[in-house]
Amino acid sequence: MSEMDPEGSDGLRMTWNLWPRTKVEASKCVIPLAATLSLLLHYRLSPAYPPLRCKTCASLLNPFSRVDFAAKIWICPFCFNRNHFPPHYSQISPTNLPGELYPQYTTLQYSLPSPNPNPNPNPNPTPVFLFLLDTCLISDELHFLQSALRQAIGLLPDNALVGFISFGTQVHVHELAFSELSKVYVFRGNKDIPKDHVLQHLGLAATRQPYQKGNIMMPNQPPAAVTRFLLPASDCEYTLNSVLDELQPDQWPVSPGSRPARCTGVALSVAAGLLAACNPGTGARIIALVGGPCTEGPGSIVSKDLSDPVRSHKDLDKDAAPYFKKAVKFYEGLAKQLVSQGHVLDLFASALDQVGVAEMKVAVEKTGGLLVLSESFGHSVFKDSFKRVFEDGEQSLGLCFNGTLEINCSKEIKIQGIIGPCTSLEKKGPSVADTVIGEGNTTSWKMCGLDRSTCLTVLFDLSSSDRTNTPAAANPQFYLQFVTSFQSPNGQSVVRVTTVTRRWVDVTVSSEELVQGFDQETAAVVMARLASLKMETEEAFDATRWLDRLLIRLCSKFGDYRKDDPSSFTLNPSFSLFPQFIFNLRRSQFVQVFNNSPDETAYFRMLLNRENISNAAVMIQPSLIAYSFNSLPAPALLDVASISADRILLLDSYFSMVIFHGMTIAQWRNMGYQNQPEHQAFAHLLQAPQEDAQIIIRERFPVPRLVVCDQHGSQARFLLAKLNPSATYNNAHEMAAGSDVIFTDDVSLQVFFEHLQKLAVQS
Repeated sequence: MSEMDPEGSDGLRMTWNLWPRTKVEASKCVIPLAATLSLLLHYRLSPAYPPLRCKTCASLLNPFSRVDFAAKIWICPFCFNRNHFPPHYSQISPTNLPGELYPQYTTLQYSLPSPNPNPNPNPNPTPVFLFLLDTCLISDELHFLQSALRQAIGLLPDNALVGFISFGTQVHVHELAFSELSKVYVFRGNKDIPKDHVLQHLGLAATRQPYQKGNIMMPNQPPAAVTRFLLPASDCEYTLNSVLDELQPDQWPVSPGSRPARCTGVALSVAAGLLAACNPGTGARIIALVGGPCTEGPGSIVSKDLSDPVRSHKDLDKDAAPYFKKAVKFYEGLAKQLVSQGHVLDLFASALDQVGVAEMKVAVEKTGGLLVLSESFGHSVFKDSFKRVFEDGEQSLGLCFNGTLEINCSKEIKIQGIIGPCTSLEKKGPSVADTVIGEGNTTSWKMCGLDRSTCLTVLFDLSSSDRTNTPAAANPQFYLQFVTSFQSPNGQSVVRVTTVTRRWVDVTVSSEELVQGFDQETAAVVMARLASLKMETEEAFDATRWLDRLLIRLCSKFGDYRKDDPSSFTLNPSFSLFPQFIFNLRRSQFVQVFNNSPDETAYFRMLLNRENISNAAVMIQPSLIAYSFNSLPAPALLDVASISADRILLLDSYFSMVIFHGMTIAQWRNMGYQNQPEHQAFAHLLQAPQEDAQIIIRERFPVPRLVVCDQHGSQARFLLAKLNPSATYNNAHEMAAGSDVIFTDDVSLQVFFEHLQKLAVQS
């Protein structure tokens, strides 16, 4: 793994790169056996023919297969079965290998011919974008949305299909094919509308029976009528712009002291129902733009009475949120429908109060959708992120559709489940573990949407049977294969396969090798994901205690020390950063929720679960860079001692970037020194963090919020909250002049580490 590319050439990272042989030894490792896979990150080779599968276990031919060139046979490394090569491989020899047998091509991407059995397949495999717009907004916010949508439609490829639904107290489905005057179908917002009713009401109910062609059952062809609502972007741009021009804030009267009646749940049901009329296998996204809480019909999260506050974490803990469980159940049903149709829900939520992200998260996450949360539709977090969804080229998110992931593994390995944006397909097999974590009970998962940043965490277990008599016992290696199939943005069917091998180690002889293969950054992120999952699914789960116990066990097991002598404690470099990660995780927004709303917590956790390790590590432990006159920009300790009057700090905590000016720097800037020709160096110093922040912001989705602040200013809290409180009001007299003090009772990293040493060496 190179410094430049921490995710490795396969986009795969593992908590342990060498595995113990038995279940008992694995449990003693404290940190679970897990792998994280960035699904679309890299590939080296793209053969133009379909892959070969093993006839017994269905795994794909890969560089670790043993080949008998004379007999034209390959032996599968997963099940040891012998397979014959088909005739078109007849020319292979040790000097004439197909690409998939080259040792360096552990990840390949195959482009497949269209599987559609129709002689004239759907000529338009291009995706559908169905925009769903909330109109219960003040006119300024609606205005921001109208201009964002106009820009998006201009950026879409001409042949992408576009549909438009607006909603407030009722749902309005706009017919775009009828440009002479605007034609709208209206649905009541106060009761759930099943898919069949939606199709019938819109005149899209299919009447013909499925028919047989050869030995293939053909599905009902949807009525051509769906093209009244979904048109190529180039054909409906004019009509859609006219509809947007005419759009008014919801006209339904709102009595004083009340919230507007907003039927978000019904609007999403109608959108999912409309997309059900598309050809099966068509990739489609519902892009929901929501500016407040649902108060009408199913999916409501709060009453219309403004004196009832929107639920908080405390309400959820005490079971005092009357709408919560019912709403989650509704969105789980919606998620199920969207997954069965293969369609994605993207949610852009902007409001000063909550809009129900905590309830809707299940539908976004299970379909692999995007989620952006901001304070206003006029804020750069929304505007720049929304634009990125439709951009092409370098800035493109690489949105793909209709994905599935299959995992094949050596006989001794079991899969417990996946944490991340996918849904279990409940496909049983010998490698399914008894315990389930996240989306489990399967060896195959559905991802309706996936993009360049999609990353999944797979948790493994070992089979408990004694393995001395299996053929694998003699095998020092084990193998894992990840097969991802999806539809690329241009409609091409793609199969991407990553096959990796790692070594078993006998821990009873020595644990030295095991230690060398520990990836502490990956381990910290996996523990953060597990802690977040447990906080959501287990009653009264205390994440801080759980993490502390885990860390003490890990240090007891892998530290070097004399019993009961804390001063003798040392940690191998492979583990030395891990306690600091856990210290920051305990203080992070993933574990400490009292300062955030349930919507914010759901948002943070969803992004933690879908980003690659490098990005997720920054969410847990932000990076800090210091800029000063006498040295180049350099990483600084995430500590209050890094603050100094004559330097600028750039904090990257993933969700926000903070540019923090020391007192002296701020005074000079306010006096305008940077505008004087003799102070060019100062002008460059002020400019450098701005430029570095922009580089990071350009590459990231959602776009982070940029906070520019000065020492002792009100916004300095964005930096201080993330720093180690080594200087508090208790020990301020010991600190150097000019450094800052944090007013907190939290323990510092040093105190935390002293406690850890004491507990780890206890006999």
